[in-house]
Amino acid sequence: MKSLNVKKGDRVKVIAGKDKGTVGEIIAVDVERNRVTVEGVNIVKRHKRDQANASGQQVKGGIVASEAPIHVSNVQLVIGTGKDAKVTRVGHKRVEVDKRRPDGSEYKSTRSVRIARKTGEEI
Repeated sequence: MKSLNVKKGDRVKVIAGKDKGTVGEIIAVDVERNRVTVEGVNIVKRHKRDQANASGQQVKGGIVASEAPIHVSNVQLVIGTGKDAKVTRVGHKRVEVDKRRPDGSEYKSTRSVRIARKTGEEI
């Protein structure tokens, strides 16, 4: 299974498309289609019918606006906040960690962490 360089909850900046320059938080990730849904970006309107929900109550329809997914190549990770916010590429590095076995003994292992290419710090 492949993975993307961004995760749900990351702050990203849109670098291409009609919402170029917008900064938002990722609210959904579709790994199979290489798409992410960003809060407040790529708003589309859908026409919904009146429907009955599971308890039998009538749910009002109408025109509903929501976010549509965009390709992951059109977003770039933002690190920092306020005026210190910068966009960066994402790298990976292996770090050594201590793990514990079910019997209580500890051992050393490695795991992969994301790093910001611009600053070198862990994300």
